[in-house]
Amino acid sequence: MINLEGKRAVVTGGASGIGRATAALLAELGAVVVIADLDRERGEEAAKETGGVFVRCDVSRREDCARVVDTAVALHGGVDVLFNNAGIIRRSTVCEITDDDWDLVMAVNVRSVMLLSGLVVPLMAASGGGSIVNTGSGWGIKGGARAVSYCASKGAVVNLTRAMAIDHGPANIRVNCVCPGDTATGMLAEEARQLGESVESFYADAADRPLGRIGQPQDIARTVAFLASDAAAFVSGAVIAVDGAGTA
Repeated sequence: MINLEGKRAVVTGGASGIGRATAALLAELGAVVVIADLDRERGEEAAKETGGVFVRCDVSRREDCARVVDTAVALHGGVDVLFNNAGIIRRSTVCEITDDDWDLVMAVNVRSVMLLSGLVVPLMAASGGGSIVNTGSGWGIKGGARAVSYCASKGAVVNLTRAMAIDHGPANIRVNCVCPGDTATGMLAEEARQLGESVESFYADAADRPLGRIGQPQDIARTVAFLASDAAAFVSGAVIAVDGAGTA
């Protein structure tokens, strides 16, 4: 049922982790993919693997986001699927966090969704519709310790998703949010380092959930592919936890 033949996709944060796994799966299912990321070396590797194209992009900057969308239009004529996946984390309390770190997390995790969606929605509307998938988090649904900026940003993404689904549903644009639990990516390892913990023990603690393991990037990618496809034609405004029942 999941067939993306002819779909034109943009994936942010596509050089590694969930973004890279999703870009690969979308391409495997027939989509052409533009990968946006700051990491040129790994981004170009991912583009080569998927047969797509890489655009170096700071997703917090409007001009960079516009360059990504312009590339998709120039190469493929438009955008049918947008996966707003780029994100960062800074583990701290409100007493510890700096103004710069707060602003950076909000810019990368929230402003980027607004910027890219605002550029893509008119293209989707003109071509009859499309699918936008935003990466939230289990911590966008419930709180977590020493992660105030991340929790705030992902909570914003969750409700931004709902607002966009309401605004753009009449143009046949579906907007959904996938909320991963702890997933084996470079960002999860970075969290361990920020907290001064070993990666091994951090991963072991993260696996303490009903399904007994942490997520793999492919787990999230499969859900994104479903939401991007016509199999999810009546799914919009949904917030889907992909976390082994962690938030349950």
